[in-house]
Amino acid sequence: MDLIGKIEVLVLPLFEEMNLELVDIEYRREPQGWVLRFFLDKEGGITLDDCAAASRQISSLLDVDDVIPTTYNLEVSSPGLDRPLKKRADFERFTDHLVKIKTIDPIAVAGTDKRRKTISGRLIALEQDDIVIALQDRQTEVRVSLSNIDAAHLVPEF
Repeated sequence: MDLIGKIEVLVLPLFEEMNLELVDIEYRREPQGWVLRFFLDKEGGITLDDCAAASRQISSLLDVDDVIPTTYNLEVSSPGLDRPLKKRADFERFTDHLVKIKTIDPIAVAGTDKRRKTISGRLIALEQDDIVIALQDRQTEVRVSLSNIDAAHLVPEF
């Protein structure tokens, strides 16, 4: 199991107890050193107080288990308006929202000769193992297999 996997196993029970959803974990080297970043959410939206409480709990938990071999900065935040979509449940939850999807393999777009790796539009359905996106022209729908998604995130609507 990789480091992120070990960390996830440790923190998931804590987040369940706090009624928080783990959206993503990043551990990477940045100019100021190593950063361990948690993106959390909850029903109704996460608050600054939720992030602060989670940060204290995570810090205590990771200090006891000493999983990370180097010094690092811990950051806990909301996933933001452009929240990543990682799990099947994310695609179910955010049906009818604008999304941007990057695929592993290019996708054919009906009515054109083009194959694209980046698709933007409204997520209209999750059907078995595919998502269905209405392109911005609203005339064309594209099916993307969940296994072909490299990255996906919400696009804020104003």
